[in-house]
Amino acid sequence: MCKGLERSQSGGGPAKRGKAVLDQAHDHKASAEATQARRFGRARIARAAALLEDYTELIADLLAEDGEARPTDIARRLGVSHVTVVKAITRLKREGLVTARPYRGIFLTPEGQALAARVRRRHRLVVDLLVAVGVPQEDAETDAEGIEHHVSPTTLQAFAAFLTRQA
Repeated sequence: MCKGLERSQSGGGPAKRGKAVLDQAHDHKASAEATQARRFGRARIARAAALLEDYTELIADLLAEDGEARPTDIARRLGVSHVTVVKAITRLKREGLVTARPYRGIFLTPEGQALAARVRRRHRLVVDLLVAVGVPQEDAETDAEGIEHHVSPTTLQAFAAFLTRQA
């Protein structure tokens, strides 16, 4: 028997090294796939949460400005139909974020108030960062509406630290 085949059969030759390389490549690919799936999963969750967050933030704003938040006012501010708002309010109720009273409008529960406050702080932080790097105020406000829902707590901490260093 030739020496290369002997080593291959005894476990120390090129065949074993080749398998190890293939296993390592497979592990890397599986790891990359898992990482990508985790990232896309976070984005899907953020998109689903964005609706609840936008509504609670707007309801808090309406309550502060006008003392009430009516579905028609919400629809007008968000540029959506009344039916869309009613469906969203149903979801917000199910999540325990709002209560609605006939002919009296929509009110935030303590959980809804806490969510609205967190969203408002996050929004301000993203806007402040964008302005700090030179984005015009109006563009920063608009861009923050999309960005704020997809930023991790770690990134928000980095934004805050950056802004603190710039002050």
